[in-house]
Amino acid sequence: MCGSVQFKLHQKITDIVMCHCSECRKVQGTAFATNGNVKNENFEFINGENNLTEFKENANKSRFFCKTCGSPIMAKLKNNPDHTRIRLGTITNDIKEPLEKHIFTDSKANWDNICDTVTQHKEW
Repeated sequence: MCGSVQFKLHQKITDIVMCHCSECRKVQGTAFATNGNVKNENFEFINGENNLTEFKENANKSRFFCKTCGSPIMAKLKNNPDHTRIRLGTITNDIKEPLEKHIFTDSKANWDNICDTVTQHKEW
């Protein structure tokens, strides 16, 4: 949001999902988080890598936020160490890759209505 953290992707984004779990809702402050994967080797910080702060959510997942404005930037999963999970809302260019699925729809907010025809999964 503040522009302190900037990155460049050198590949198409894969595994794009809208996650409706309670953790993603809390982190995003809204009904869901939209995330996608890129290989670490195709993710490049242009500016502000040292302006990230890490929140270790559990033994497998760390979330990274901008220290200046608090924007969620990305996540790293120990069970998927070769990839970076990007918060798609941080990307300023058009995203042409398709949304693949909604996940954790059984735990979505009661006020959230999914209004598209993308595949839904009750869990992961």
